[in-house]
Amino acid sequence: MKAIVNTIYGSPDVLELKEVAKPVPKEDEILVRVHATTVNRTDCAILRAKPFIMRFVTGLTKPKNSIQGTDFAGIIEAVGKDVKAFKVGDRVMGFNDEGLSSHCEYLTILENEGVVSIPENTSFEDAVASCEGVHYAVNTINKLKLKSGQKILVNGATGAIGSALVQLLKNRGIIVFAVGNLENIDLKKALGADIDIDYRKEDFTKLDIEFDGVFDTVGKSSFTKSKHLIKDGGIYISSELGWMAQNIFYSIFTPFLGTKKVIFPIPSDIKGSLVFIRELLEQGKFKPLIDRRYPLEKIADAYRYVESGEKMGNVIINVMTK
Repeated sequence: MKAIVNTIYGSPDVLELKEVAKPVPKEDEILVRVHATTVNRTDCAILRAKPFIMRFVTGLTKPKNSIQGTDFAGIIEAVGKDVKAFKVGDRVMGFNDEGLSSHCEYLTILENEGVVSIPENTSFEDAVASCEGVHYAVNTINKLKLKSGQKILVNGATGAIGSALVQLLKNRGIIVFAVGNLENIDLKKALGADIDIDYRKEDFTKLDIEFDGVFDTVGKSSFTKSKHLIKDGGIYISSELGWMAQNIFYSIFTPFLGTKKVIFPIPSDIKGSLVFIRELLEQGKFKPLIDRRYPLEKIADAYRYVESGEKMGNVIINVMTK
């Protein structure tokens, strides 16, 4: 099968398209013919092994898995003898932030891991675009007690996490101020944002508005710069550790120091996130934002685009084009 392979950490230049052996499912695994995957910020971090701490998971001196990729959408081609939840021909989508080796034509995954069926009304592209960013957005919302009518500012609202977060917040009746790159998108129409702010033209930290929460999904702000925007009893959340891992420390100490606190949303329960978003897709209550599409052989270009910081929503890799 065709696969994108890298045996060392580095830039997208280390990626190679190769023929490798097709995996064989174990007794409790399914074999999936990958139709679509994505390149996301998690993939880029794994490729370069940055921050360094990632190496303790992905391999200290070189990648443990020579095939990268964290999500997929495709069709089950074979199942192990002990598999009960799926059958051959099922359309499925899945995610694992430690890696799934999905930048290839076939992969195997345990049936009880982060994999669920795709709703009939959902394409492979929309399915895979509803995995990585949505998982992190769900884990942000699950840490909060939200009430309809609250005001939340989302920085990075045109990214995969941010665009998912805007929609999930609107589903709960939240008033959303969305900050992002608005050159080619109207967030009010695309995602349902109440107010959209182009970060290139306006600094959101200069707003004379108080919010129940400020959510930074791109790690380009900080609690200290945003604190004056947050109401007493409000919260600040970032998807990034921050300089010197400051957001971890803030999350420990701010609940005891003052009326505004930082929460660091450590993601968990991937299966639960996928089950949740599958239901929203099925009900037509969620539509992922897709930016660009690349064929598998052009995946290095996709990595470069994602690393540019200019992507909006998800970057799709179409593995099966026939």
